[in-house]
Amino acid sequence: MTEPTAYSLEDGGEGAPVLRLSGTFSIAHLGDMPNALPALSGPIGAIDLGATDHIDTIGAWLVYSLSQQWDCPIIGSDADAQRLIEAVQPTGDGGPRHALHGEKLSPAIRILDQIGEATMVALSTLLGLIGFLGAVVLASWELIRSPRHRMRWNAVIQRFEVVGVSALGIIGLMSFLIGIVIAQQGAVQLRQFGMEILTVNLVGRLTFRELGVLMTAIMVAGRSGSAFAAQLGMMKLTEEVDAMRTIGVSPMEALVMPRIMASVIMMPLLGFYASIIAIIGGGFMCAISLEIPPVTFVQRLREVVPLHDLWIGLIKAPVFGLIIGMTGCYQGLLVKSNAEEVGMRTTAAVVQAIFMVIVLDAFFAVFFTWVGWT
Repeated sequence: MTEPTAYSLEDGGEGAPVLRLSGTFSIAHLGDMPNALPALSGPIGAIDLGATDHIDTIGAWLVYSLSQQWDCPIIGSDADAQRLIEAVQPTGDGGPRHALHGEKLSPAIRILDQIGEATMVALSTLLGLIGFLGAVVLASWELIRSPRHRMRWNAVIQRFEVVGVSALGIIGLMSFLIGIVIAQQGAVQLRQFGMEILTVNLVGRLTFRELGVLMTAIMVAGRSGSAFAAQLGMMKLTEEVDAMRTIGVSPMEALVMPRIMASVIMMPLLGFYASIIAIIGGGFMCAISLEIPPVTFVQRLREVVPLHDLWIGLIKAPVFGLIIGMTGCYQGLLVKSNAEEVGMRTTAAVVQAIFMVIVLDAFFAVFFTWVGWT
């Protein structure tokens, strides 16, 4: 049971009385002690802590302040109390012996520090992803060597449903609305030059070449990439991944490869599906705002959209799928300590996947223009 906090003045035998403290000197039990004790009339010969059963940092600071006020020693303290009293004593420069806050830096130094820290994190993540890519290549080679015994087709088919089939609705709606927006905004701008018919060119080429696959990749990164990171993160947190290694099951083959394969295979299909739905949305808007019949729209589309625009989208899609699957699995397997880290890794997986997809899309745009697919 916690003893109440109390004090008494006793004869020390050398003239000045001894302040004897008893009970629990913690912030929850001090009560009015921080006001009552400093108000005592001195002098005080010593402060005796022999009757105290517990003392925290606040109590230690109060005792130390009293000893400085009356210039008297502290006696009867146990090892824990002595350690706390020493911790709250100031150093020679007047600051606390153990600073509660870090050194104050100027705003410019803090900005540079954050930039440097972010750069190191980015480099570390990049190196980690390169190493993870090597592990994926090795696991893929093992699966190719013995697909019958190592390939987990049930897991791959299940990932097909999660990555692809379950996303058809939201990707279709998004693509339809994007097609409408492209057609509407393009028609508004081209009408100023009397060239509304070029809206078909804009919708067709922009959809097949860029936006169809890019927006699908962003949507898949948000849905499936985050799901991969959260699932693997929780499995790592509950030590299921370690248990798989213990019984001789490779996490790369059982957990990572089905998810990456599903992303790589489903991304071209989803990208093509999104492009077609966006074309339908653009045709719908052209029929309403520009009075272009659907037959004319399709005929014009076949004339102005080269076949290599479709191939560009289909070439980019599996690369985007590989990036999304790798990033989600890599971040999920980095979870170590607690459930909060699962959320942090999930967010990092989505952000990194979207960033890398956009960077690669810019690279592909320059590359395909350089090879003559314009």
